Amino acid sequence: MRLPWKRLVATFSLATALAIAPAAVAGANSAPTSGWNDFSCHPSAQHPRAVVLVHGTFANGTDNWLDFAPYLVARGYCVFSFDYGMLPGESLIGGLGPIADSARQLSDFTDRVLAATHTAKVDIVGHSQGGMMPRYYLKFLGGAAKVNALVALAPDNHGTTLDGLTAILPYFPGAADFLRSNLPGLTDQVAGSAFQQQLNAGGDTVPGVHYTVISTVYDEVVTPYTTQALSGPDVHNVVLQNLCPADLSEHVAIGLTDHIAFHEAANALDPAHASPTTCLSVFG
Repeated sequence: MRLPWKRLVATFSLATALAIAPAAVAGANSAPTSGWNDFSCHPSAQHPRAVVLVHGTFANGTDNWLDFAPYLVARGYCVFSFDYGMLPGESLIGGLGPIADSARQLSDFTDRVLAATHTAKVDIVGHSQGGMMPRYYLKFLGGAAKVNALVALAPDNHGTTLDGLTAILPYFPGAADFLRSNLPGLTDQVAGSAFQQQLNAGGDTVPGVHYTVISTVYDEVVTPYTTQALSGPDVHNVVLQNLCPADLSEHVAIGLTDHIAFHEAANALDPAHASPTTCLSVFG
């Protein structure tokens, strides 16, 4: 018996939502209370660039970073986050609009941060779609001149198969068209999509930007996890389990709660003062 295609769409969306963004804790409009999004913050000599955090699909700029933003603030960074890819009428769940449009939102927000901090460049840390989408900004919207480093936690740099779920979309007439029309931020992330082909044509990286990709072998959303890695002359691809074999983080935890991943991200932001990332980094 064939499942109705709308059930497949619901399954596709639910699988992504459950894996990428747990239930909102504070709400998109709640003001962070741990010192980030302070536009009076001035980067220090030790950390001379602001950090822009880019959330994942079905998330927002507050809830995705309730742990990591204070982690960076406590280490002396000026930290900023924002919402992007909200569909009309939505104020809580982002990352669903066309990714090219989301990249333009990142461009506008980055300009705002640069103006407020009186600096020439920022560093970007993104989770899931938020680790991949900035590459469009760097490659097509002039972002390479304004970004020093891109640190990506579990990014779908070459799309995802969702453990094979996307491969059965053609067997459900209308499903792909429905997703494309109503949830373009999802279809743009499917491996082999027109967006992914455009993004990756001519190489994964652009000159002048330092790239770090942090992945987990237990990722159940961006699959295969090996497709997260980038190729290029200034790329550092890291698998968490090579740093700490006991780390069981999957796609959600690597961006929301994993201090081992956070430590490695902080190393990428400040390589001159990096320290080894180990299982003990969970206590950092």
